[in-house]
Amino acid sequence: MKALVTGATGFIGHHVAKFLMKEGVPVRALVRSGADSAALKGLGAEVATGDVRDYGSLTRALKGCRHVYHLAADYRLWVPDPAVMYAINVTGTRNVIDAALERGIERIVYTSTVGTLAASPEGFPSDERTPVSFGDMVGHYKRSKYIAEREVFASIERGAPVVVVHPSTPIGPMDRKPTPTGRMIVDFLNGRIPAYLDTGLNFIDVEDVAAGHWLACRHGKIGRRYILGNRNITLRDFFGVLARSTGRKPPVVRLPYLPVLCAALIDEAVSGILGGRHPRIPVAGVKMARKYMFFDSARAVRELHVPQNPVEGALERAVRWFMDNGYTGK
Repeated sequence: MKALVTGATGFIGHHVAKFLMKEGVPVRALVRSGADSAALKGLGAEVATGDVRDYGSLTRALKGCRHVYHLAADYRLWVPDPAVMYAINVTGTRNVIDAALERGIERIVYTSTVGTLAASPEGFPSDERTPVSFGDMVGHYKRSKYIAEREVFASIERGAPVVVVHPSTPIGPMDRKPTPTGRMIVDFLNGRIPAYLDTGLNFIDVEDVAAGHWLACRHGKIGRRYILGNRNITLRDFFGVLARSTGRKPPVVRLPYLPVLCAALIDEAVSGILGGRHPRIPVAGVKMARKYMFFDSARAVRELHVPQNPVEGALERAVRWFMDNGYTGK
């Protein structure tokens, strides 16, 4: 019952591989040449060198596998060359599914994002059925994942056994790069967040997201979407939770949207002039903040029994991990 996990060196991917191994599922991780695979080897996972853009490496890695968890993605709110992101997120997804069909894989779990779903400006939670269009996608990451999802559903029409999961905002340890959410936690710990925008997110323990992938493979319906989320929290309240768990003061100044957007546009322009320096304020991130990213994960809880562990515990583990691993001045 071996499973291939793409993107296993990433935040969610590492936890999926770890969870599968704990459940007795042998894991083969597709890892790009030169990537750090020490943590995966420490779990006991088999490592196969390859790239989702390289079809041949996928067919080789899939040999002997029954299931595929496709998590590999370029997740950045700003990229100097968007073509790379589309090649990984769109072409890479097409390659994974085509190679899986060629190998006769029994079940594919595709990791999308709540970013491809509707977000409400009024803060009402959306679910898997809320209407959304390409025009609602902000930034290249969301657009590329939206197009990739269209590829996935087209493949289902051709007989691909795919279940789609939409993680919301996972938090927890081992966010090594870190993700935009992890960067927000690190910046808070280092005293770099003096103010906040009026927005909100749906947070979930990353270990519950990992469990949700496994449950989707076992119990999910082919062609069905499942939001892997838990608790809707405003950004102000999120910093309040962080403050209570760390003893640091939360930001109290709420910034108006338009001046922050102007600052982000200038920041990105400077990044372009300086040859690819990552902006401190990505424009896509500011535009996303204009709407509350609140979601209803009732379907995943009801049909898959995805766990809903307290977000506070996941946040405490994330803080401890960042502090223990040199991301803060402590």
